[in-house]
Amino acid sequence: MTCVDRRSFVRGAIGAGVVLTGGLAIGEETLKEISQLKPGEFTWHPERAAEGPVSVVVSIPQQRVHVYRNGVRVAVSTCSTGKAGHETPTGVFVVLQKDKHHRSSTYNNAPMPNTNRLTWSGIALHAGKLPGYPASHGCVRLPLKFSELLFSITHLGTPVIIAGSHSDPWELTHPGMILGSYAEHEFEHVVASLEGKKRPSDWAQGQEYPITSVLVSSADRVIELIENDRAVARQSLAMAPGDKLGSHVFVLNGAHEGKRGLHWTAITHHASEPDLKIDSSAILRVGVDPQFVGEIRSRMHPGMTLIVTDAPLSPDTRSGKDFVIVTTA
Repeated sequence: MTCVDRRSFVRGAIGAGVVLTGGLAIGEETLKEISQLKPGEFTWHPERAAEGPVSVVVSIPQQRVHVYRNGVRVAVSTCSTGKAGHETPTGVFVVLQKDKHHRSSTYNNAPMPNTNRLTWSGIALHAGKLPGYPASHGCVRLPLKFSELLFSITHLGTPVIIAGSHSDPWELTHPGMILGSYAEHEFEHVVASLEGKKRPSDWAQGQEYPITSVLVSSADRVIELIENDRAVARQSLAMAPGDKLGSHVFVLNGAHEGKRGLHWTAITHHASEPDLKIDSSAILRVGVDPQFVGEIRSRMHPGMTLIVTDAPLSPDTRSGKDFVIVTTA
């Protein structure tokens, strides 16, 4: 049995009024509706979800960055994406590198505080000027204070979705690995696979473990298992001819004892489609052999990301070790 629930946005919030210092938006608190945020303003409510996997959604049409933890929206900020000729690409990215005091190697050593790097070719989240419209050379500029707060909760492997439209987070609890079923008596083995494993954001200083991600492409009919930025396993998928899966990012929350299954938070997204329909059955239509499921089980951890796309996993959409599924350039 599959259980799906929708999570709604929390309306209204505490924002941050913009103060300009050295060209960067700093911010100070003020009460304001999210829809009325002015350039440089943001909301930040970490108490709404004190723990859990983090995911970030950048809405290009809204010029907003939405931050979710454990499927609950905890923050929204104004932003500035790429201007004409330097458009910010849409797709799914993960944080590849963090640098609190980064400077640009391309644009005259310009400061880019609190950088969350998304590609090695120059796309990142970082503090910068916010004129109220797309004005960057491809990066996503943020208010300085917001960039500091965001920097404090992201980690290597945090998924970042840059899209024209996206759904509210929704939940899926499935009595299996999603990509493969198991008998109910095996649930304890699945729980044991997660025992003692923490989310990357909970690792103590000095702790370092491989971050696991899974890529599923209906275009190529393949699935890849990735540790950090290295593919460790790849297999063909069993799918119905012509079946499309859509674009979804699933983040593993952990095992759900009550429903005896794995609990995931998902976000559906698209480069431009304004009316998104959630298809909770999409990933259940994918067949993978038990050996590959075992490979996933041995490496899975809370915060593991499963990315589903109808785009091919080709050099056009994924560059080297960038781990990028780009839907538009």
